[in-house]
Amino acid sequence: MFAMDVDGILTDGTVTLHSDGTEGKTFSVLDGMGLGRCRDAGIVLAWISGRTSGATEIRAGELKIPHVIQGRTDKLVALKELAGQLGLPAREICYMGDDDIDAPALQWAGIGATVSTAMPAAGAAADYVAQRPAGRGAVREVCDHILAASR
Repeated sequence: MFAMDVDGILTDGTVTLHSDGTEGKTFSVLDGMGLGRCRDAGIVLAWISGRTSGATEIRAGELKIPHVIQGRTDKLVALKELAGQLGLPAREICYMGDDDIDAPALQWAGIGATVSTAMPAAGAAADYVAQRPAGRGAVREVCDHILAASR
């Protein structure tokens, strides 16, 4: 399974709030292509976000992400619950996150990945730091590594 945070991983961490109360986020098509390739290769995909967002739900639907967990700041608990439901041990999970609340999940997963702009706790917990920026191909980079390793 490849599970990840949303804001600061799939996006650059920016949330645009409009005067009517709606929000906007920018997602990379590079990341979307990588996630689609992982999905097509049989890799389970999951998004675990501390925020609840309609934009996240829409993008997850477009990419056919089967497991979208929103409004959960207890990332490790959420990840362990999902892994238990799917019968997956930690060693078969890659988790990608960028903030303090992601650090325990990064440590628990078989592989923890982050971005260069991660908060120090997440950076210290990660096994791999993507070269590409958050929201601009960092997830694609990790997808490519996962796919290469699974061949």
